[in-house]
Amino acid sequence: QVQLVESGGGSVQAGGSLRLSCATSGGIFNSRSIGWFRQAPGKEREFVAVSTWNVGFTLARVTTYADSVKGRFTASSDNAKNTLYLQMTSLKPEDTAVYYCAASPSKVIRTALDPDYWGQGTQVTVSS
Repeated sequence: QVQLVESGGGSVQAGGSLRLSCATSGGIFNSRSIGWFRQAPGKEREFVAVSTWNVGFTLARVTTYADSVKGRFTASSDNAKNTLYLQMTSLKPEDTAVYYCAASPSKVIRTALDPDYWGQGTQVTVSS
């Protein structure tokens, strides 16, 4: 019953905002690492933002962003709804892509090869 279901994509003008949602089920919300990738036509799937539980002396959740979106995108979550969000502001045409949520129960996600589970994707189109 593991599922990742994205929603919230659409078409906006440059400078606009969108909030993507990823509803999870099957316990995947509690994954070691969970977050977002995107893929534009003809391009490789690329890292956007991922939150990871770091296990050390203390347990801390750290979110890492791609340089291309840092300062514009914010990842968050609603524990009660087992849902994660990607708030995207100051959108640029180069942000146009299919956005996917992805998770790994045990691994730290750093590249598109790492996730064990993927959503179906949601299209984001930014017009100039």
